[in-house]
Amino acid sequence: MSRPAEIRFHETDLDGLADRAGRIAVVVTPDGKLDQGARKVNSLTKKAVARLAESERFEKAKIGDVLALDWPAGMAAEAVLVVKLPRRPSVDEARRAGAELAKARGKGDLLVLLGSTGRGADLSLGLALRGYGFETHKTDPAEAPGPVDIMASKPEELARAAAPMAAVAEGVFFTRDLVNEPANVLTTDDFAARLAAMQEIGLEVEILEEADMETLGMGALLAVGQGSVSPSKLVVMQWKGGGDEAPFALVGKGVVFDTGGISLKPAGGMEDMTMDMGGAGVVSGVMRTLALRKAKANVVGLVGLVENMPSGNATRPGDVVKSMKGDTIEVINTDAEGRMVLADVLWYAQDRFKPSGMIDLATLTGAMIIALGHENAGVFGNDDKLAADFIKSAGAEGEGAWQLPMGQAYDDQLKSRIADMKNVGGRPAGSITAAQFLRRFVKDEVPWCHLDIAGVALQSRDTTLAPKGATGWGVMALNRLIADRYEG
Repeated sequence: MSRPAEIRFHETDLDGLADRAGRIAVVVTPDGKLDQGARKVNSLTKKAVARLAESERFEKAKIGDVLALDWPAGMAAEAVLVVKLPRRPSVDEARRAGAELAKARGKGDLLVLLGSTGRGADLSLGLALRGYGFETHKTDPAEAPGPVDIMASKPEELARAAAPMAAVAEGVFFTRDLVNEPANVLTTDDFAARLAAMQEIGLEVEILEEADMETLGMGALLAVGQGSVSPSKLVVMQWKGGGDEAPFALVGKGVVFDTGGISLKPAGGMEDMTMDMGGAGVVSGVMRTLALRKAKANVVGLVGLVENMPSGNATRPGDVVKSMKGDTIEVINTDAEGRMVLADVLWYAQDRFKPSGMIDLATLTGAMIIALGHENAGVFGNDDKLAADFIKSAGAEGEGAWQLPMGQAYDDQLKSRIADMKNVGGRPAGSITAAQFLRRFVKDEVPWCHLDIAGVALQSRDTTLAPKGATGWGVMALNRLIADRYEG
């Protein structure tokens, strides 16, 4: 498993800077003011920091940018990194500065002279998140970078603020690793085993096998995986950090690979379908975060793990299957499989745990990417307060989310001639009709949101806090939502 960089916090001590190896970062405000640490380094480098702060290069730099002075005279360091940052930065500015430091730090040790600059914990989070790399399958992986030392005026206070953020970073890394893994490695068995291992950090983990799900009547979920040699599974993770209150439920789609089944996808781009378990990956990362930071809340995470393959035993278009709820579903398109998995897991979550609220996550529809691109996840639901709370949490964490409408007209598109419903409603409003399908498996009294993360789970370019590949989108937002709703 990938681990965030080790970040340590210390009292400011400027003695010995001249002989310090690696890279040393200092903070300069946008108006060119140097704090105590920057002034010390400026003196050692014969005013090179001040000259940079007065340059056009510094003036054109954005807030949070990092400018390097390589092999500075008068110091053993290989570079001085000058961070353009106000004394009281915003959360986004501090995290961006940390991310830029991660990109500029090289492979050696890094010392950050933060002084009294605010939001040091957010800077450390940005540094940790952007330092991610997935090199598990490379025969010559890059050397892991050394630790990061942050010197600040109140290191103990900073360390306390950074501790829960370190748990978030580890949860994000866990999600990214899961989403980045190829399907021949992250099989349903392997996925379940990785989740079972989280019992070591305090989660209660239970794995339901195919026989268990057959007994429960989960015909919709089992229909998706019946064409694969990999057994379908349902993994239940419980974190009991609250009192006697009902848990909040997180439900994730875990299709470890999606060929489309008999409704086979085109070959071009099919390799990206290793990420079709992104919803389950996020739920797993959130549960890891909650356990690591000892959240004072009751949360249950449920993930349906299947592989959607064509074979002589695969579900066919036109087949009719029965869900755990008892409703029958006409399978029009076997590539609309995620909603089938979620239907049974959602119903099971409500039937067993009677949750206070419920959010499901899924890389559900290509139509979501057409609607919102790669900037926002789609938010749907039956409870405007829960949707608004989630969108607020996502915004606070810099994770884009946008609510879309639902309604009877969209639901009518799912009418079937021979069953209670079809699993698709045609091309118009494809993401909305998918949400309407899920809505049929949510009880009226249960506050519920559906998050379609098809466009945000995996990126083909670098983002502010992640290299290209899996983003871990949603771990930070859901962790904040739980903290605000149940721990505030």
